[in-house]
Amino acid sequence: MHFLDQAKIFVRSGSGGPGAVSFRREKFVEYGGPDGGNGGKGGDIIFEAVAGLNTLIDFRYTQHFRAPRGHGGSGSNRTGAGGDDLVIKVPVGTQVLADDEERSLLVDLTKVGQRVIFMRGGDGGRGNASYKTSTNRAPRQHGTGWPSEEAWVWLRLKLLADAGLVGLPNAGKSTFINAVTNAQAKVGAYAFTTTRPQLGVVRHKQREFVVADIPGLIAGAAEGAGVGDRFLGHIERCRVLLHLIDANDVDVAESYRIVRDELEAYGGGLEDKEVVIALNKIDTLDDELIAALSAELEDASGAKVIPISGAAGTGIDWVLDELLEKIGPAVSTLEVPEGDQGEDTLEWSPI
Repeated sequence: MHFLDQAKIFVRSGSGGPGAVSFRREKFVEYGGPDGGNGGKGGDIIFEAVAGLNTLIDFRYTQHFRAPRGHGGSGSNRTGAGGDDLVIKVPVGTQVLADDEERSLLVDLTKVGQRVIFMRGGDGGRGNASYKTSTNRAPRQHGTGWPSEEAWVWLRLKLLADAGLVGLPNAGKSTFINAVTNAQAKVGAYAFTTTRPQLGVVRHKQREFVVADIPGLIAGAAEGAGVGDRFLGHIERCRVLLHLIDANDVDVAESYRIVRDELEAYGGGLEDKEVVIALNKIDTLDDELIAALSAELEDASGAKVIPISGAAGTGIDWVLDELLEKIGPAVSTLEVPEGDQGEDTLEWSPI
C-alpha cells in the first residue's frame, strides 16, 4: 500500500428538500384546506477516525464527497425523508485544514471512534400547511429548502507514536525498528532507503509502545535538500526521540549537530523533546574506539550516549529501558499528549 499523508478533497453537505403545496381533497369534506408537508433535512458531512488506517491514499482516487439532499414534502402533511449523512473515514491523527493562505486548523481527529460533524445539511423547506393563518386560509407559498455548505479542504495525517527515530541517512534506523518491532522496513546500503514513515509496535517488559521511523535528515533539509523535512510532522506528537548516530561517520559530533540543527529549523517543539542518544553499528568497532567516540559524542550533546548495534542486538534492551522511562507509565498511543491540541506552531504548506 502506498503511503500518502496529505490530500485535497471537496466536501458538500446535502441541501434541504422543498416543502409541498397541497390541498386536502376528500369526498364530503368541504374546504379541506392546505396539507403540504415540510421537506426533509439534507445529509451532514461527518469525519470519523477509525483504527486500521495509516494512509490517505484512498483520497487520491476519490476527491469529491457529496451528501444526499433531503426529499420533498408531500400531501397529507407528510414530511420528506432526510438525506443520509455521509461519513468520511480517516486514519487516527488526521487534521482537516482550510484551503486558504493560513491553512487554519478546522478539525483534529486524535482518538479512535472520534466523530465530528464538519458540515450540517440544510433544513427542509416549509410546506404550505405551515403558512396557514386566520386570514390566509389557502396559502400557496412554500419553502424551497435551505442550501448546502461546500468547501475544498486539505487532509493532513500526523501519525501518532510514542517514540520517533531521527538521524542521518544510513544511521541504522530501519535496522533498529526491524529489530525491536514487527515492522518490515526496507534496509539497503544506500542513502534514503526509507522514503515514507514506518510504524512498529515494541513489546518490552510487559509494556507496549509505538515507534515511528521517518526518512533521514541531511544538512539543508529545512530548505528542501534530500527529501526535505516535511516528514518531521509525523513525530511532532512523540513523547521522546531516539537519535541514532552511525559510529562509522567521519565526525560523530558533527553528525549529531546536523540533525539537531534541522530539528531546530523545523520547529514545532521538536528541539525541546526528550531525547535518547545512541551510537549505532558498534559491532564494526573495537571497545577502545567505541569508548572514544561515545565520549566525543557526550561532549557534543551534553547527554548520556548508549552504544548499540541494531544488527547484532547489542544494547537494545538498554535503549528500550531508557525509552520506557521517558515515555512514562500508562501511555496511550491513540491519543495526543497533554499540551498538544494539534495546532501547528509553524506555517504549513501542502507542497
